[in-house]
Formats: sequence, structure tokens, C-alpha cells
Amino acid sequence: MRIKEEWKKSGYFWLPHSEDKKIPGTLSILDGGKIELEVVGLFDESIEALNGNDDLSRIIGHIEKDGLVTLEDCFYKTKNIAFGGISKSLVYVRKVISGVAYEQDEKAIFNTVSFTVEGINEWVGITGINVVHSDDFKTATISYDPQEELIYNLRSGFKLHIFFGYTLPGCGDTTEARITHQTYFKLSSEVARDFSEFSKIVHQVTYLLCFALDSTVTISDVCATCNDITIEISEGNIRPANIKLYYQSLPFSEDLPNLDKHKMLFRFSDIRENAEQVFNKWLSTYSIIRPSIGLYFSAVSGDHKYLDGKFLALAQGLETYHRRTSTETLMDVAEFRSMVASLLWNCPKSRRKWLKGRVLYGNEINLGQRIKRVINPYKSYIGNSKQRTKFVRSVVNTRNYLTHYSEELEKDSAKASELWVLCQKMEAVFQLHLLQQLEFKESDIQRILSNNYKLKQKLDEI
Repeated sequence: MRIKEEWKKSGYFWLPHSEDKKIPGTLSILDGGKIELEVVGLFDESIEALNGNDDLSRIIGHIEKDGLVTLEDCFYKTKNIAFGGISKSLVYVRKVISGVAYEQDEKAIFNTVSFTVEGINEWVGITGINVVHSDDFKTATISYDPQEELIYNLRSGFKLHIFFGYTLPGCGDTTEARITHQTYFKLSSEVARDFSEFSKIVHQVTYLLCFALDSTVTISDVCATCNDITIEISEGNIRPANIKLYYQSLPFSEDLPNLDKHKMLFRFSDIRENAEQVFNKWLSTYSIIRPSIGLYFSAVSGDHKYLDGKFLALAQGLETYHRRTSTETLMDVAEFRSMVASLLWNCPKSRRKWLKGRVLYGNEINLGQRIKRVINPYKSYIGNSKQRTKFVRSVVNTRNYLTHYSEELEKDSAKASELWVLCQKMEAVFQLHLLQQLEFKESDIQRILSNNYKLKQKLDEI
């Protein structure tokens, strides 16, 4: 997750069952969500703890400005023991729940989790800010109309909300009037759930934004509420307390995304009429082709420092995609099993285990056939028959060389600019298939190709 400003706060920390033993420390959250707690001393100085039997599954703290915090899934990264002096130890923390202190065995469950994603304002494209200039542009009238929340039912039992936060100028004399507008996602559940159930959907929705924006974007400003944890806002009026959450999430890029509406594959306005269907289709598709989606995003997010690694991720991703979406085999399954049984029966007993391992996946089509099937729906975008054959052969030869590094394959593998072109085309084919999975019509894909120069450029590379 994105941490926009330095987050480092001092306080006192203790174990839930040892509130009388509080030790000073400093809690730090780095950009990306990495969390560290530096403490003076140790939480437990018993013989068992000194021998490594520490239970730091939950730590409670009271820090400056934020008040009570609960630190989840903790363990010592470095443990220093002082013999008469002062020592500092470093604790790794997986998640910070800010604003509440849970008991040792109390479950941290929530009814809502809200978050924003880089680029969500541009992607949704809905704003309540209106600016009207006079004819001579010497005066302007600025107004704000609060936007209605959009709510979609997910098949998982959650509801996905798109809502809009805003701030208005204060009253009185001023030399500056400022209106801010921010778009957020919110997941809600009538039944309180563990955060892991929320974070799974948050992760998948974020990757949908990455795909739509064609850029690696990161979440920030994660807040939760639980109907059982409330605060009094006025006499007799209560509301669920806002609980801030910090954790290390993917996707994440150290560099801020450079967003351009002309580079986006699609915007919210393109799916607004059937947004609920698209959101649910993405979540169901993600569960089926999750490994291939993971490989695709690892390739396009810059995780691979070298082009070889990006190519291998895309090649494996396309192969896995076809494997997850097709049951095609070389021959009828019953016929293949009969043939294997006959081979094993006639094979010497001492070699049957070896032979079984050799023929176990013998009915699967090879990489070349899978790549050919994958590009077939979009073959007109790859070129003529000769160009498509060259593309498939180049993908297979390069994958085989980079996997086995056989000298015989080196001369037929793509290198330098040719390898880069292969990656561009494979990436574009992946994007076209994911659009198809979201049930974009052929006319919609044609429109995207005509309006999105980045995608068109990937396919036009020679």
C-alpha cells in the first residue's frame, strides 16, 4: 500500500496478557506497507522466551496522535539482550489496526473496509465540482454537488460501493477557497468477517484497476468499521468507529503511475451500464485463471529486471491461461488411457515407474499448439498466416532456449529488439483475452483498439 508521508510514531507497547509490563518503542510504516517496531528491552524475559519460545502473535500499543493500536502477526527480526545496559530489538509486524486494542483471543472482524486506488478518480471520471466562467473569464463560479453512492452486489456476499468523499471551504474571510473530491471503493458485509476475506477482494479489485488503467497502481487509505465498535458523536447518537489498517499489499510500485486516459484500456463509463456483471465476472475469472493473471501482472509491473524474465512470465502465463480455459487433448481421453495401460502392461516391471512418468502428460497439446489456439481469435491483429507462424515458432523456440539453454536452440531464439517485440505482442494478446473474459463484445474491442494507441502499438510492432 502507498504511504505518502513518513509514518513513524513513538509510544508504549505490551502483550495483551501483560498490560502491567509496557516497554517504549517506535512504530514505523514504510512506503509499500512494510511495518517495523523498534522496542527498548524485550516483551518477555523469561527463560522460555529467551530460548525462542516467544508469542508475539498480537501486540498492543498506545502511540502518539493515533492512540490505541493492535499489531498482528509479529515476530522478532533481531533480538538483543542487555546485561545491565540498554538494548533495542526489532520486531516485524504484518498488520497494524489503528484505533482499537483487541484482547488476546478476540477476533478482529469488520463489516466494511474502504480504500482508494491510484488512478481511481481518473478511471471513474465522476466529479461534483462545477466551474462556470464569465464570458470575459474575469470571474468564475465554483460549486459542488455531492455525488450519489453506487452499490453493486457481489456473488461472494459482499457489496462493492463506489462512493465520493469531499471537503468544502470554511466560512469567514479567506484568500483561498478549496474543494477536494476523492473517489473510494468500499466493501460491505452484513455479517462481520475476518479481514482476510476483505483483503482477498480488495486485492482482486485493485488488479482490475491495474488492467483497466494498463498501469501498476497501489491502494492507500484503508479504513474499516465494525458494527460492534462505536463512538458517540453527540448525546445519544453513535456511529461505527473508523479503524485505520496498514499492511504490505500487492501490487506495489515504488514509482507513482503515469496515468493517461488515452492509454487506459477502458474506463468506468465503458462498463457503467453492466458494471455489476463486469465486477462479478472479473472475480469469477480471477479464481479460475489466477496463476496466469499473476504471471501477466508480474510481467507488466516491472517485477522482472531483465527482458528474458518478462518473456518467460508471459509465455508461461499464456500457456497456463489456455490450460485453465480449455480441455483440449491430443486424443480422446479413454483412448489415451487404454494406450497407456497397454504400454505399461508390455513394459518390464522394473521400468514401469519410469515409463509412467514419461507418458503422464503425453495427451496434452504442446506449447506451440496452445499459443496458436490463444492467438486464433485475434489472428487478424497478428498479421498474415506467414507472420503468425513465425510468431508462434519464435515464442516456442525462445521459451525452450531460455528454459534449457541448449546451444542448438540459441540461433533460433529471439534476442534484443526482436525479443522486445515478442513481449509486446504477447502482452497485447493477453489483454485482448482478458477483455473477452469480461465479456466485452467484438465491437467494443474494435473501439478500444481504435482509441487506445498503446495497445494498437503493441500489435503493430514489426
